[in-house]
Amino acid sequence: MSTRLIDVSHTVEHGMVTYKGLPAPLICDYLSRADSRSHYAPGTEFYIGQIEMVANTGTYVDSPFHRFADGPDLADLPLASLANLDAVVVRVPAGAGRAVSAAAFAGLDLRGKAVLVHTGWSRHWRTDQYFEGHPFLTGEAAACLRDGGAALVGIDSYNIDDTADGHRPVHTTLLRAGIPIAEHLARLSDLPDAPLKFFAVPVKVRGFGTFPVRAFAIAA
Repeated sequence: MSTRLIDVSHTVEHGMVTYKGLPAPLICDYLSRADSRSHYAPGTEFYIGQIEMVANTGTYVDSPFHRFADGPDLADLPLASLANLDAVVVRVPAGAGRAVSAAAFAGLDLRGKAVLVHTGWSRHWRTDQYFEGHPFLTGEAAACLRDGGAALVGIDSYNIDDTADGHRPVHTTLLRAGIPIAEHLARLSDLPDAPLKFFAVPVKVRGFGTFPVRAFAIAA
């Protein structure tokens, strides 16, 4: 049986803004191909790039340490919470409003699954609209996901929380329960309503709560 690999992450590019108020990544040469030639035999060259960025860049995963000082950081997240997860895509209908409530997850088998919330907001990526009026989950929805046993929760929006709410109830509820969060997912419309495996694995960094991922799904 053939399978498809479906990329659901954004490309990290020089100068792009992921989150308003946070700096864009700076991507440049550390060792250019031309400069490398003096280090190697004739005809041999290499490129070494350099990137300076905040952790919350592109499509990324939040570990509990992002919210809680005593929570597991990226290095302590088990691979089983990030990779080869059965996934369910929850599609938010157009015109449903910004707040995604617990009703969106009613009757779904969430236990042990990556729950991917498809709002369509990623269509605004790299525009001013992306930063304003984004869809988000309610605190009650987060409690529903936690109590339903979700393994990971992802969204294709600017933030899984309402950024006007400084308490950040969704981050607080999910990360306290040890449930990683994937934000700024992309192209969830490409995922079929069929059995899926989901992967969103960050670099294993000690003392970090968040890092970009190459998020993707495998569809049968």
